[in-house]
Amino acid sequence: MFHLAAGFAFTKVLQDHAAEIRAEAEGIRSLMRDWYETKLHDEGWQVYGLYNFPGGELLADNAQRCPVTTTLIAQYLPGHAAAGFSLLKPHSRIRPHSDGGYGDGLLRCHLPLVVPQGDCALRVGPETRRWQAGQCIVFDGKTEHEAWNLTDSPRIVLLVDFVPGLYTKSAILNGSPVSL
Repeated sequence: MFHLAAGFAFTKVLQDHAAEIRAEAEGIRSLMRDWYETKLHDEGWQVYGLYNFPGGELLADNAQRCPVTTTLIAQYLPGHAAAGFSLLKPHSRIRPHSDGGYGDGLLRCHLPLVVPQGDCALRVGPETRRWQAGQCIVFDGKTEHEAWNLTDSPRIVLLVDFVPGLYTKSAILNGSPVSL
């Protein structure tokens, strides 16, 4: 199921820095690699990790190429798990799946950075949403979900798994995260 992104204060921080994050994503695009679970895609899904899957430890070599993004995640989402960039190639699909067994208690945030016009969307449960560049989407990855990009251009998002409940809309005061 989808959650109200505005209910998590860090989403505004990510949105406010979307242009800088996008520039970093564009800069490492040639370094992205196919996601290892090939049963979920036909070589159309590529990733670039900043914090490893599933534990969330910093991938130092990758992180140094994306200092703004990794600093924002570390500063405003100290309870994060895996994080990185996800690219969906033109005319590709991530098949329906759920993340059961991974990330009990985690939610997933997508910050869309590059969103082509046309049929490019995310379905979570019965609801489908189209990504809007610079506008975070938050959902529960344990709910069956799928994504597709049936356009002629790639789609890129920043993906961050995080622990809900640590932050609400009022949880960042004077630029500092506050645990609730």
